[in-house]
Amino acid sequence: MIKWSDVKHGTCSLALAVALVALPQAAHAQQGGNGAQGGGQSGGQGGGSASVPANRRSVVVPYLEVGQVLSADLKNGGDLLTYSLAAVGVDAAVQTSRVEAQVSVRYERRFSWNDDIGDQDAISGIARANVQIIPNALSIEAGALGIRSRIDNRGAAPSNLIGGSDNVTQIYSVYAGPTLATNVGGVEVNGLYRIGYTKVEADAVALPAGARPLDLFDDSVNHAASLAIGQQPGGFLPVGWSISGGYYREDASQLDQRFEDKIVRADVTVPVSATLAVVGGVGYEDIEISERDAVRDAAGNPVVGNDGRLVTDRNSPRLLSYDQDGLIWDVGVLWRPSRRTSLEARVGRRYDSTTYYGSFTYTPNQRLAANLAVYDLVSGFGSRLNDNVAGLPTQFDATRNPLSGDLNSCFFSGGGGNCLNDTLQSVASSAFRTRGVTGQISLTSGSWQHGFGAGYSRRRFFAAENGALAGFDQTIDEIWFASFNTSKQLDARSSLTGTVYGTYLENGPGQALNGGGSDVLGIGANAAYGRNFTNRFTGTLALGLDYFDPQGFESSLVASALLALRYSFQ
Repeated sequence: MIKWSDVKHGTCSLALAVALVALPQAAHAQQGGNGAQGGGQSGGQGGGSASVPANRRSVVVPYLEVGQVLSADLKNGGDLLTYSLAAVGVDAAVQTSRVEAQVSVRYERRFSWNDDIGDQDAISGIARANVQIIPNALSIEAGALGIRSRIDNRGAAPSNLIGGSDNVTQIYSVYAGPTLATNVGGVEVNGLYRIGYTKVEADAVALPAGARPLDLFDDSVNHAASLAIGQQPGGFLPVGWSISGGYYREDASQLDQRFEDKIVRADVTVPVSATLAVVGGVGYEDIEISERDAVRDAAGNPVVGNDGRLVTDRNSPRLLSYDQDGLIWDVGVLWRPSRRTSLEARVGRRYDSTTYYGSFTYTPNQRLAANLAVYDLVSGFGSRLNDNVAGLPTQFDATRNPLSGDLNSCFFSGGGGNCLNDTLQSVASSAFRTRGVTGQISLTSGSWQHGFGAGYSRRRFFAAENGALAGFDQTIDEIWFASFNTSKQLDARSSLTGTVYGTYLENGPGQALNGGGSDVLGIGANAAYGRNFTNRFTGTLALGLDYFDPQGFESSLVASALLALRYSFQ
């Protein structure tokens, strides 16, 4: 039996009351979970993040690395690509009574041996931090992400981003803000404010004949603010209650697009038994998405700048692409038979249609953690990426592709994990409604560590019917993805890591307006052997095989190999 005052899921606690209105773009899509970090992996680029041993409060590991990479496309002539690399990075984890933080960041310089490719820079990193200003009352949350990903969802889909990969860009996202959680006269008060910034460095990419350039995201600033008050069951009333409100906004530079969401609602929790409750809520929401027109040439066609983005007409009136307001409601059940198992499922009315969402978490012991989330939300690219980073715990395992040094898209922790695949389908600037499901499992079995993430997402984009992006209004794309990471400590000085991953992206109804669109399949696998020659000197040997097949492009089967040496300053 469990007391309802101990339950921190669903509207029986103010934590979810805030979540239901705080960040409505991702209130039910947060796939992260708190928990101890999964153990790191030793050896070269395939290594995981620094972990915090029980007898230490912090670990900071700066490193230098040099290596050589060979790659060949086995389907298209077998051209050999080779380059040398020099990298600097740091993996750090800090845990004190007031501070929890984790950072994994890497800068890599690539010196190509092929004149047609040239030298390159690559930056990747993930950071999450929580600083308690007033213990158990006021804290500062912050996070940052640097990652390379696809530009256009109709173009090439390289999964191993080595060398001169096409259709790939650098993405940065950062956020910070205070979180309040306190009790005033028996009433819980929860609030937050968050400001975030997201930047995409991409230029336009080559597309099949007749295809129009994607509405390419540049940068955006987003704000999220919410406040909720209420009580859990057994307070003044036998039922739990909360009243909450929030305001959310994202301003994107492409066509001066603006997303605004205002929401207020009331929620109740009615205990049925010691482990089961009925939950429900009702409220009002007003969402408006707008943009400006593009500068037009003499023929009336939108003008595209040198960076592949539309040139905004600052004198244009605002054009509505989405305008929805009215009553929202949902009902469901909350089941928590123990502190380690929780299930919530809801159905309701939102976005002028029926909506479903829910979550499941299962952490029976320190070796196993699983979580599942079903979500339905309206968002912009920058807000969605910020929300995914915020969904990570402050202790997690950030693994990397051993060949490219890039972060893998799924992160795992003692609470399950979070995957970014659905957010990184493409970098379109238009806001969208996304519905899907995602799940993660992390497992430690003896000297083996495993992480599995998979999911499905469907996005429908919004654009003004009389604007420069009218052809993209109501276009749809869908993605299926899966990733499996594993590692084993072979002995005191050597380890083995491996990853298998795959994505399938389908451009559905409406993409014909953009030149036909295409479906894209990408799968791959890699393995790395790491050897610690001394406590600071490590070597890595890695092999990989990647296949991608986008309609309208030639398919590729790429084999890669890496030999690297690392020196750690620890």
